[in-house]
Amino acid sequence: MTRWDRSEADGRIFSDGWREAGGGVLPIVSPGDGSIVGRAGIADDGDVERAGRRAVAAQAEWGRASYRTRADVLHRAAEAMREIRADVEDVLIRESGSLPGKARHEVDKAIDELVEAAGLVTRSQGDILPVEDPSTLGIARRIPVGVVGVIAPWNAPLMLAIRSVAPAIALGNAVIVKPDVKTAFSGGAAIAEAFARAGLPDGVLHVLPGGPETGEAVVRSPHTNVISFTGSSAAGKRVGEVAGGLLKRVVLELGGNNAFIVMADADLDHAVASGLGGSFRHQGQICMATGRHLVHESIADEYVERMRAATERMRLGDPLSPETTLGPLITVGQAERVQGIVDAAVADGARIVRGGTHEGVFYQPTILDGVTPDNAAFRQEIFGPVAPITRFSTEEEALALANASDYGLSAAIHSRDVARALGFASRLRAGMVAVNGQTIYDAAHIPMGGIGASGNGGRHGGHWNLDEFTYWQWVTVPTISG
Repeated sequence: MTRWDRSEADGRIFSDGWREAGGGVLPIVSPGDGSIVGRAGIADDGDVERAGRRAVAAQAEWGRASYRTRADVLHRAAEAMREIRADVEDVLIRESGSLPGKARHEVDKAIDELVEAAGLVTRSQGDILPVEDPSTLGIARRIPVGVVGVIAPWNAPLMLAIRSVAPAIALGNAVIVKPDVKTAFSGGAAIAEAFARAGLPDGVLHVLPGGPETGEAVVRSPHTNVISFTGSSAAGKRVGEVAGGLLKRVVLELGGNNAFIVMADADLDHAVASGLGGSFRHQGQICMATGRHLVHESIADEYVERMRAATERMRLGDPLSPETTLGPLITVGQAERVQGIVDAAVADGARIVRGGTHEGVFYQPTILDGVTPDNAAFRQEIFGPVAPITRFSTEEEALALANASDYGLSAAIHSRDVARALGFASRLRAGMVAVNGQTIYDAAHIPMGGIGASGNGGRHGGHWNLDEFTYWQWVTVPTISG
């Protein structure tokens, strides 16, 4: 039995053990069948303050640990995640409504993040710079920022938390992670368990589940030096406002309304398969999900028909059922929000090709045709299993449509002319672009992030993490000549 087994101590998870928190205890409800997954202690301001003090004290020692010590902990954490992956996959399915394939993928990505972070410790972390006095040595070196506050969402809770937790710890920082209370096990407890098995010193990592109030307490804490937030653009603006007022560095990875452009010469089989994955993976509840299908008018009818036929074969239901290909949305409220956007889209002139209804948390895979730039389904991030289709006639029109959004996270372009597609991609306002691929793509070593309403240009992944979780220190040292 692991320390985060949900049958132990009534399945309560909180920062430094299994105890009730100042904010009380809330049940975690599975969206698939309504069962109780466990209970999470909700952190209040006092809990955040205590965790912050402990994190500062622990970081002072951890920041001085050798690179080999830190790398060994990260590698052991990766091995621990492999050992507990069956439990982690199960809780991902039950907490977030993930299908088994998505849960496996998320654990794989978490392991990748841990391994990649271990490699950060031996990356070059300084420069020798000239000094006017030739007898003085000038060094610019990277120093851990101190305590990193990580606020993670519910849609890919494990991956989107560990993406910041792992590199921050590898680089000598302590971390306070606030998972969404709906996914407190997979977004917090599982990570804490892996690091505990790896021998991470006490106090370096704290898990404090809670809602917006807990998150704001983490941002406002005098003990946190950098805030890494992943979530909605509206919440990100609030985090940026509070952190900016306190002169804290803030890394924002926010929403997306990502364009998927299908040129007249595209491989239609491949484009349809990529478009389906982009809009319906994890029921569309992914920041990089395809939000706008922009299709050349000469092939649009065929594209729509193939999409319709493919969605007819989808099976909506409990993610634990082997027949299910599309699971639940996270809450009934989220399903009702999606329904509101679809209803507004129809009122704005769109046509429902397929779907457009829901029962509880189960929303039918939906295709909307005739979506114009002033349509609700074009303007908003839907975050549900909906594929809005907009037709275009020229490349310039496609470019204007793709860039007609406040978001700038990811995009994809399909064309048999790769040189043409690369040129088109250079004019797209997006932090990530896939040629002949999906809008959903992530890896531990890439610069992950967007611009505009999708974030502040911060980058997760590979050596880019050094810019987020360390600061530069300029040191001069007099030398003694022979």
